[in-house]
Amino acid sequence: MSTATNTRRAASSMAARRPETGGSTMDRQRRKLLLPFVGPAFIFYTALFIVPAIGAAWISLHKWAGSGPMTFVGIENYLKVFRDPLFMKSFGNTLLLLFVVGAAIFILAFAMTLVLRDMAGKKIVRSVIFFPHLINALVFGVLAGFIFNPGGIVNTLLAPFGVDNPPAWLAQDNIFPLIMATLVATTTGYFTTILMAGVDRIPPYYYEDCALAGATPFQRLRYVILPLTWDVFGTCAVLWTISSIKIFEIIWVFGGSSGAGIPPTQSWTTAVYTYVTAFSGQSTPAYGAATASAIISLALVSVLVVVLRRAMRRDAVEF
Repeated sequence: MSTATNTRRAASSMAARRPETGGSTMDRQRRKLLLPFVGPAFIFYTALFIVPAIGAAWISLHKWAGSGPMTFVGIENYLKVFRDPLFMKSFGNTLLLLFVVGAAIFILAFAMTLVLRDMAGKKIVRSVIFFPHLINALVFGVLAGFIFNPGGIVNTLLAPFGVDNPPAWLAQDNIFPLIMATLVATTTGYFTTILMAGVDRIPPYYYEDCALAGATPFQRLRYVILPLTWDVFGTCAVLWTISSIKIFEIIWVFGGSSGAGIPPTQSWTTAVYTYVTAFSGQSTPAYGAATASAIISLALVSVLVVVLRRAMRRDAVEF
């Protein structure tokens, strides 16, 4: 008995003198691997994103033409951007792309998902509707010149129906709605593919239970499909928010198809406004003001992503 007691005391004494190891052996090995694996990626990210972002923030506080001395002006560039009616118009167009075009895309994409869910050969259809996403937006802008110009394909097809004076599709007042419709047509397939993947992962026994319970198609949609694909909707919403703020190429080339070179101001977004402010449309480039508008767009994206994530937050359904 005394031997056992002495053994326990000796073990306790040794444990008391043992230095802190800071976790298990596996934890220590993970920490040793953290630097060599995460370090290069962090350096790469810092060099390509964090440092340029800090530099852009510094430039936005100066009046600078891209070369020569920089004059510190504080927040004057930001105030100048906010006071510019053209920026507010561009900002409004960006919101139209975000909300109006986004709503049309998701409604059509979800409707197509429900239609194609039980369709034979849906994999082939999925590949076909995804194909426009693989084509560069510049191609659609160039095609616009052939399709919607006064002597283009659309007006040629309308002529046999007695439409002698078709609308000027690429006119300043018509071009932005046309761009919105083109974005819906070319982007819906991409989000349909993502939503179809989310719907396809739902186990079949959920649908079998709905059939046994006599659930209507609407009840199956409300209580099975939507809850089990809600995280996919959230991901799609964030993807579209980021993409819509950056839309530039199709607007620039689409608007240039009208022959004016620079797109009409009615079709500008914040991305186009930033480019024109920095590189075109004026004798002296204003890199400070252009950078300020870019930072405002970045702030807009950040706020909207946070709001979307919070608005669409709900308990995850595991299956």
